Amino acid sequence: MITATDLELRAGTRILLSDTTLRVQPGDRIGLVGRNGAGKTTTLRVLAGEGEPYAGTLRRTGELGYLPQDPREGNLDVSAKDRVLSARGLDQLLRDMEKAQSAMSEHVDDSHRDREIRRYGRLEERFAALGGYAAESEAARICANLGLADRVLAQPLSTLSGGQRRRVELSRILFAAADTGGSDGTGTTLLLDEPTNHLDADSITWLRGFLKGHNGGLVVISHDVELLADVVNKVWFLDATRGVVDPYNMGWKRYLDARAADEKRRRRERANAEKKASALMQQADKMRAKATKAVAAQNMAKRAERLLSGLEEVRQGDKVARIRFPEPAPCGRTPLTASGLSKTYGSLEVFTGVDLAIDRGSRVVVLGLNGAGKTTLLRLLGGMEESDAGEVVPGHGLRIGYYAQEHETIDHEASVWQNVRHAAPDTPEQQLRSLLGTFLFSGEQLDQPAGTLSGGEKTRLALAGLVSSAANVLLLDEPTNNLDPASRERVLEALHSYAGAVVLVTHDPGAVEALAPERVILLPDGTEDHWSPDYLELVQLA
Repeated sequence: MITATDLELRAGTRILLSDTTLRVQPGDRIGLVGRNGAGKTTTLRVLAGEGEPYAGTLRRTGELGYLPQDPREGNLDVSAKDRVLSARGLDQLLRDMEKAQSAMSEHVDDSHRDREIRRYGRLEERFAALGGYAAESEAARICANLGLADRVLAQPLSTLSGGQRRRVELSRILFAAADTGGSDGTGTTLLLDEPTNHLDADSITWLRGFLKGHNGGLVVISHDVELLADVVNKVWFLDATRGVVDPYNMGWKRYLDARAADEKRRRRERANAEKKASALMQQADKMRAKATKAVAAQNMAKRAERLLSGLEEVRQGDKVARIRFPEPAPCGRTPLTASGLSKTYGSLEVFTGVDLAIDRGSRVVVLGLNGAGKTTLLRLLGGMEESDAGEVVPGHGLRIGYYAQEHETIDHEASVWQNVRHAAPDTPEQQLRSLLGTFLFSGEQLDQPAGTLSGGEKTRLALAGLVSSAANVLLLDEPTNNLDPASRERVLEALHSYAGAVVLVTHDPGAVEALAPERVILLPDGTEDHWSPDYLELVQLA
């Protein structure tokens, strides 16, 4: 359980929340919603104990599982399987049991062998108490349902894509949670920030079922409205304008109806009050001319002020970034060519022999199952990584703009302003400031460290860097992740109208439809084909 009392959160001097009390209890499945930048991610970090509130107190009891938007794992040399099993301490136990088993067979001396047998017995008893091989099987089942194949589980984390590592972390959290759900209903409290990112359609369906059956507490930030509709039984709306959380003790669909009705009521009440107050003020102005009625006029004016001061604030419409992609710089007919690209990590072959020619203004979608190498291919094309074989050849006038799904192009230690200045060092300062304003960055937020931004804000910052680049070939890796619906629509509009070449990796069918691709590259084989609507069904599954 989590209880936050008199909570105040700030980003710089900007107040995100003030004098707020929040409570998460077993059985609560809460959807935390609000526009990008309202403070959802900051709120979840503080509830998880990963950040400190500006004011207020927090009390946490029981087990906690927290999935941030950008998980930072510790030792990347451990295998994915061991990372998941470490949630219950099974990874180290299995290694210790293997060592004891080897020692039993190596020792000739009976006393030494008996000692190792007793040690192995103690380890096995502890292993059994933690669920034993049934728990190991359960971990494998959770991983498989989240799209992590056995071959992936055997790999070191360092060889996995960002999306795969994120699914490993989600598997680890759910594996731990599955162990704590007792009959008393006091299971793990899950705090999940965009858990469906990088998941295919089948995995999302399974995750919905898992979360719906979870008997601990749950707070989830998600732009997947189907997950919210299917899972949550309460909604917290974080109103960035008022700096409060409006609680709705109901499911998602009833919340949408209630919020619409609430907004309609507030507007109606304000319109009526403003009408009455205006009439009172007009009457008071007439009465002020007569000295005998000056006191009555003053009282009437005060009554008009009370009418307006007692009203609930009408929520302002959310601001949406005016997103557009850059006007592409002039270039030759084929600004980017790749031939025979191959990539392996250790003994794992990701793909081999990929050929690709990106003509001026062409539009290409890269499809493949999770782990097939889609992100790796974009990184090779963008020069962020070296291929094991083959080459990438830049054509005349090539300017690449790379959008990374894990925001690797952003310097988390640098400020918002420093990041965009680095992306466009020759652009006049006022032009850059105006550009950042269209992406909803202004004032003190320009000095905010990029690492403290929410996922949606990082997406906007990375896109602002692209806009300032005059790129004629865009390499876009999941550009609609972490965006609220309104911002996502702006990105899709920008994608549709962009005149340069695009190579797109996405699980979002809407992004593919906006791009209107001409070709598709299927990984890991590297097969190239003309785009057909039949491929649209594979987008969410890939």
